[in-house]
Amino acid sequence: MSRGDDGTDVRKVRVLPAGPHALLVELADGHHAEAFHAELLRRRERGALPGVREIVPGARTVLLDGIEDHERGGGRVSTARVPTARDRLARDLLSWTVPPLHREARDTVEIPVVYDGPDLAEVAALWGVGADEVPVLHSRTAFRVAFCGFAPGFGYLTGLPERLHVPRRTTPRTRVPAGALALAGPYTGVYPRPSPGGWQLIGRMVDPGALWDPGREPAALLGPGTGVRFVASRASVPVPRTETGS
Repeated sequence: MSRGDDGTDVRKVRVLPAGPHALLVELADGHHAEAFHAELLRRRERGALPGVREIVPGARTVLLDGIEDHERGGGRVSTARVPTARDRLARDLLSWTVPPLHREARDTVEIPVVYDGPDLAEVAALWGVGADEVPVLHSRTAFRVAFCGFAPGFGYLTGLPERLHVPRRTTPRTRVPAGALALAGPYTGVYPRPSPGGWQLIGRMVDPGALWDPGREPAALLGPGTGVRFVASRASVPVPRTETGS
């Protein structure tokens, strides 16, 4: 990973046009994409990204959509191509230096889970620990939602150190129950509804219905950038709560 003297990420990015009003930013890897996404959110909060309506992170990309050029419109038509707002933003993005990602988010969602998944012993073996240590190692990790996808309400959470990354199952399951707490590669996720899946299952969320509620705004409990901590539980407990730091 290339970093400047102050710890900022100085790796190159690739910026591509995507449709008439969007830019796709390609980053070096998932860590770079998360840090770049966090920097975009900080700048938008400061009002430094006018005209960008939507920011959508991916595994190694970030999409900036709805880039409006308010300077275009009436006036004499010129044969010379005038740089648009999207052109200028694309140029600016290439010059950004991105500070390191801080995983401890101000708003953290606590998710009560029971660590009793069918792959718990296999994950323990891959980690080189006893099965009773998996809940301890997993629940003390500060996670962050890197991006969302696969199904409504499914967040791809990062935070586990590389030594705790595990491969997907050789043979996927035809049905994974809603609320299953799962691991694959660098990611942790919770299945919001029953579906096929090939991740390693280490537990279950007590109330998976909280992950996606179309009647709530926002509908997804775990949006990109949200901090997450899993709380080990042996019995049913209330739905997840959000703690707001000072």
